[in-house]
Amino acid sequence: MIEVARLRATLRVLAPVVVAAAACLAVPLAQEPPAATDTEAAPERADRVRDAYDPTVPAGAVRGYIEACRAGDYVGAAAFLNLESIAAAEREQRGPELARRLKIVLDRKLWIHYEQLSEQPQGDLDDGLPDDLERIPGSEEVQVFLERLPDDQGRRVWKFSASTVERIPALYDRYGYGPLGDLLPPSMFELRFLEIQLWQWIGLVLSVFLAYLLSWVVVQVIYRVARPFVERTETKLDDRLLQTLLPPVRLGIAVLFFTIGSYLLRLSLPAYELLAGIEKALAVIAVTWLALRAVDVASNVARERLVEADNRSAMAVLPLGRRVVKVFLLAIAVLAALQNLGFNITGLVAGLGVGGLAVALAAQKTIANLFGGVSLVTDQPVRVGDVCRFAGDKVGTVETIGLRSTRVRTLDRSLLTIPNADFSDMLLENLAVRDKMRLYTMLGLRYETTPDQLRYVLAGLRRLLAEHPRIDAEPARVRFVGFGASSLDLELFAYVLTNDWAEFLKIREDVYLRLMDVVEQSGTGFAFPSQTLYLGRDGGLDAERSRAAERKVREWRERGELPFPDFPPGAVEDFRDTADYPPRGSAPPRDEGGES
Repeated sequence: MIEVARLRATLRVLAPVVVAAAACLAVPLAQEPPAATDTEAAPERADRVRDAYDPTVPAGAVRGYIEACRAGDYVGAAAFLNLESIAAAEREQRGPELARRLKIVLDRKLWIHYEQLSEQPQGDLDDGLPDDLERIPGSEEVQVFLERLPDDQGRRVWKFSASTVERIPALYDRYGYGPLGDLLPPSMFELRFLEIQLWQWIGLVLSVFLAYLLSWVVVQVIYRVARPFVERTETKLDDRLLQTLLPPVRLGIAVLFFTIGSYLLRLSLPAYELLAGIEKALAVIAVTWLALRAVDVASNVARERLVEADNRSAMAVLPLGRRVVKVFLLAIAVLAALQNLGFNITGLVAGLGVGGLAVALAAQKTIANLFGGVSLVTDQPVRVGDVCRFAGDKVGTVETIGLRSTRVRTLDRSLLTIPNADFSDMLLENLAVRDKMRLYTMLGLRYETTPDQLRYVLAGLRRLLAEHPRIDAEPARVRFVGFGASSLDLELFAYVLTNDWAEFLKIREDVYLRLMDVVEQSGTGFAFPSQTLYLGRDGGLDAERSRAAERKVREWRERGELPFPDFPPGAVEDFRDTADYPPRGSAPPRDEGGES
């Protein structure tokens, strides 16, 4: 309810300011009587109006009438009306009142634009009307005419036509202030600011407060009526919607009540159109606010369900999808609000289309990061919460994948922010999706190790891997792989049945400790880079075995069977597959079923 509290605070601040402003505007009314009640100076004011605006052209006559009404000089304004249809004895009394009522009708239904009026004495000759008749454009609902008449100075001047004057009472009954115009004092109608009269300003302030209070009452009623039904349901979605959506609903209800109140104030056409645009913009804001809050509720509920289902891939897409939906809703709302405020969004959209290329060139990196984020979410090489290796040797946990960048928490607990375009191009190793983890090491035994000791170590380590419950025994192997510079090298390879790094470290530690026990039991030890200097008498070569080897080679040469560069034809077939393998004394091999 933070938004409601802010609205209350704002209204508390604005209320005394508006009341004080209304009081200040009302002060001059008590000091200066309305100009319309001063009948003694009426002829002089009418003369000033005639002199200021040329009534011989339609535009000048209308300007003179409008400015006289704005100055409160309805006697002077009546000089621009053709009062021939009214008895001469009543013209002086009824003329100013008719001029005032016509101004009210024009304000509400026919706002006059001077540039649309003719500046020629003969008027617009192409309007299809008689030469001495002119129609004021702007409204088909209220049609007002001017006619050209001779005045007491022998000039031909333009005045509001007699037919228009005859229809003023009917037009006022339909579009005027009604009984309110008779009940309120004239001072309420005389003072204007921004073409809004004093009583209308007061009405607008009251409309704001009434709309606020009525919206609060309606929302409270809705909450108290809906709450028992919501509490009976098993799902929590309706509870969250009821709590979350009440502030935007209240704003929408307040806008509705204010719209009704502003319509009853009978504002002038420009003021009414401006307020209508503001009301529509506020309605768009309320609907957008409602939609954004609904998106938040829906995404939170969806996240909870995905957590229960352990659907991490969908959870990674959810935050980015929520942001995209919100950005789209805000863009639509901004365009709708601008249109309701009178801006030409067609030109704006066209301008965006024309300038799109320039924006794209200027925002290449931003667009690349945006598409990089989309590729990360759709392809999912890593997801939020995954541990990954990136940039060669860096390891961290993915915390967020945003529209512009990805944030990774490293093992040092620092937070790296990487642009999506760069992160998506990296070689990413997802450590979290492994079903098992590799255990690999090279063992170096001392060169003093005898062959049988080496066989003992190999057998013991193979048995160790087969016995361990957390080692996948099927691909596990331990092999004597070579003679190193200072050691006999054994390769140990196996898979640990876990994908948790902490648990893997525990299992690896256990295997290494058991491995040390096997080596110790064999009587040998681990080698380390060293050089050993032996001091002793050289026994030389075995002379008997040397003579036997040389004699054998001479026989091969005499028989033409010297196996260099290759064995003679047929010789390979005589000794193929005759080696004792597996070595004599080995356990019988297992068949495919695992039985010996």
